[in-house]
This record gives sequence, C-alpha cells and structure tokens, in this order.
Amino acid sequence: MPSGPEWIIVLVVVLVIFGGSQLPKLARNLGKAQKEFKDGLSEGEREAAAKRTADGATEVTARDAVPPSTPSTPAPGDSTTN
Repeated sequence: MPSGPEWIIVLVVVLVIFGGSQLPKLARNLGKAQKEFKDGLSEGEREAAAKRTADGATEVTARDAVPPSTPSTPAPGDSTTN
C-alpha cells in the first residue's frame, strides 16, 4: 500500500493521464460504482438470509411431519433379554 509521498506521485500521474476536467467525472463514476457494489452485496445478503430462513422452515416442517419409526419388537439376535 502506498505511503505519503507515493500517494502524491500516484495523484500527479492520474492528473496527467486524465486531465483536470475529467477527474470529477472519474470520481463520480467511482462513487456510483462503489454504491452499486454495496447495494448488490446487501441484496445478496438479504436473499441468502431469506433462503436460509425458507430452507430452515422446510426442514423443520419435514422433520415434524414424519415421526421417527421405533421398532415394537426386538430385532432377531438382540440379546437385551436373557
């Protein structure tokens, strides 16, 4: 990561490449891109949370709908009774 003097060099190079009149447009476009990126991340998080909630509700419903089977008679070869 550039430190103090290196940032000055980077800013001078950017100014020479893009010119003074283009810097506000460049900054505005970078800001818009950053906002869209953050909005996309938050939308993805909301969708993932909704999916987790929906999947969790489905699992609980399916688990509650089918009770576990318990054998009423001991299995052959079961030596619990002597």
